[in-house]
Parts: sequence; structure tokens; C-alpha cells
Amino acid sequence: MKKTSATRRTVLGGLGAGLAGTALLKPQQDPFHDHSRVPGMDELKTAIEFEAVAFAKLPRETWTYTAYGSEGEFTLRRNREAFDWVELVPRGVVDVSSVNTATQILGTPMNFPIFVSPSAAHGALHKDGELGTHQGATAASNTPMIISANASFPVDKIAAAATSPVWWQLYPQQDMDRTRDLLDRALAAGAKAIVMTVDQQASYYEHSLHDRHLNAGPLGGGVRGAAGGRGAAPPPSSNPYRVPPGRLWYNWQYADQVRKMLNVPLAVKGVLTGEDAKEFANHGFDAIYVSNHGGRSMDYDPATLEVLSEIVDAVPSRVPVLFDSGIRSGSDILKALALGAKAVCIGRVIRWGLAAYGPPGVQRVLEILQGELMMAMAQTGRPDLASIDRTLIRIHFR
Repeated sequence: MKKTSATRRTVLGGLGAGLAGTALLKPQQDPFHDHSRVPGMDELKTAIEFEAVAFAKLPRETWTYTAYGSEGEFTLRRNREAFDWVELVPRGVVDVSSVNTATQILGTPMNFPIFVSPSAAHGALHKDGELGTHQGATAASNTPMIISANASFPVDKIAAAATSPVWWQLYPQQDMDRTRDLLDRALAAGAKAIVMTVDQQASYYEHSLHDRHLNAGPLGGGVRGAAGGRGAAPPPSSNPYRVPPGRLWYNWQYADQVRKMLNVPLAVKGVLTGEDAKEFANHGFDAIYVSNHGGRSMDYDPATLEVLSEIVDAVPSRVPVLFDSGIRSGSDILKALALGAKAVCIGRVIRWGLAAYGPPGVQRVLEILQGELMMAMAQTGRPDLASIDRTLIRIHFR
């Protein structure tokens, strides 16, 4: 009888068949991850659906950084609940065969009254970071982007990555030479306006501490205020009350000095009272940005939608009011516009889009919001932004 020699192919095939049936295979499977299919981007029809995809793709510490609010997250929840307490009231017979959403804010032309909010460390969400965000925003009808002071890339690289207008966020710096340097970099990169952020003076995130105790890695990203981009995180505070260094000193003298350094408009972000809004307008600020940092500044701040009309009424009509915190749909945008905002800024939803699908995800979530806004305007009989006013809504704030 002729002896048949075993080939390498048959030996490996037999070994594979044996391993496939062995109990050794089960321990090699990852029991901690869901192996269900991630949907394709075109399957998602609302912006909020991108949240689950971002959650599935991101490490825990990165997801937590995007998701959390301060302390017990009352304000985070109330920002969303406030939209449920505002009803849209349609008009009767109105020609809405065409809907015009174009506007201009502080000289920046916009096809829709929507900005990308400043938010930190997009490089932790996707390899392209803020460059990808800017590209996605540009693809979505040239949506302007407010570049975060804590961006993962230098402001000049972000601005050069695409063509939609950019503004830049400034966190106050006690060193005026440092302030001037940051502003000069942003202006040299083509920033059309500066947004000085004045909330979060003593923020502290229990959720970040929790992640560190679980040995989660650092989020990464830029140093606060760094127009240059990447850098090490600031050292932890030795203050027993956990107040971060470099805060709690903000004053009008600094604000007035910044105003004198600029030849572009200056907006202020983090305003929650009509009294403060009026004071900023009196000090020459060109726009008021109503924000509670998405519920990340101080817990038990009011929801931004609840204070929006008070702030609009407090400032001259020449001073546009911007708005963020809690927006998830085009109807939400319409409610904010009805309460007097001239434009809204989108934060978390943009981060979901970038984390889920990169620059095309940013483009898609913006296009969904833009389409929903146009539909909501048509359904309520508002053919253009000038026709949107408070008669559009009924308010039941609690």
C-alpha cells in the first residue's frame, strides 16, 4: 500500500478544524464588546441616531468627556427638557413654496443660521480632528466653525483645511502678552471674529476623576487657550476646593483691553442673564452668546432656552444673540430662533458625527439639521428668517 505524505496545507487544515471545535476558542473571544453590526451612515435619519454609533466606536474616557455634565447633571438634563416645554404654532395659509434660511452674523455670510460650536480635542474623536470637522462643515453648505481654544491642531492648520469661515475662541489669559500672541495667531489664520468665553471659571468634573481612578488614559488635546494646538494638560490644582489655577480673576479691564486689540468683531460666550448681557453690550462686545457650556459649567444653571428671551430683550437690536446647549433637531433650532436667537451653535451632535463617520459624519448631521429646519419653517408657515418671531411658539416652562 502506497504511503501518502502529509502536505503543509492538509496539516494546517486539520489543525484549524481541530481548533474550531475546541473549548480553547471561547476564551479568545472578546466578551466585553457588542459584535452587532454598526449601521451605515445613510441608514441614520436623525442627528440623535449618531450618538449610539459614536458610543460604539469611542473608548470610554473619550465618550465620557463628550457626554458628561457637571456634578449631578441637572442642567444637562434641563437643557433638553426645556425644548419639550415649547410648542410650535403653525400659521394659516402662507406660501412656503420656497424657504430662505440665508443670513449674515457680524459680517460672516451663512446659508443657514448654524455654527459649529467650539469644543475641545476633536483629535480624540477621529484622526483628522478639527481639520475633519472643518472639512465636514464646509461640505454642509459652507457652515462656519468656531475653533476651540483647546483644539488638537494649531489654528492655522485647521483654518487652512477647508474654506468655510472660521471664528476663534479665547479663554482669558492673565498675561496680556500671551493674550496678544494668541489673538495674533488666530487673526493671522483668518479668524473673522473672536469669541471670549467667560463661564467655567471654577468647573470641576467628577466624571474625569472617576475615569482616572479606573485607570483610564487621558483624553489628550491642547492646552487651554493654546492657539498653537497640541500640548500637555495643565497641572492639577493644589487648591483643596479643587478650583483650577488661572481662573476667578476675570474683570472688565481685561475685557476692555482685548476689545482694543482687535479689528474684528468680539463676541462673549457664557451669558445667562439679561443684566450681564446688557453690561457686555455696554463694554463694546459685538455679540452675546447664550450658553451654559452644554451643562458642563455649573450644575443648576438655568437651561439656556429659558433665559434666551430675557437676554434678547436686554440688548440693543444691533447686537446679535447666539445660542447653544441642548439642540438635537431642526425644530429645536426653530424654537431658539423664535425666542430671538439670530443663530445657533451645535456642539455634541457635531462630535457624534465626527466620531461615528469622520468628516462625512459632520457633514451629514449638519445637513440633517438644515433639512429639518427648513421643513419646520415650511410646516409653520415661515418662508424666511425675518418671519420667525415669538408668535410661532407657546411656552410652558416649569
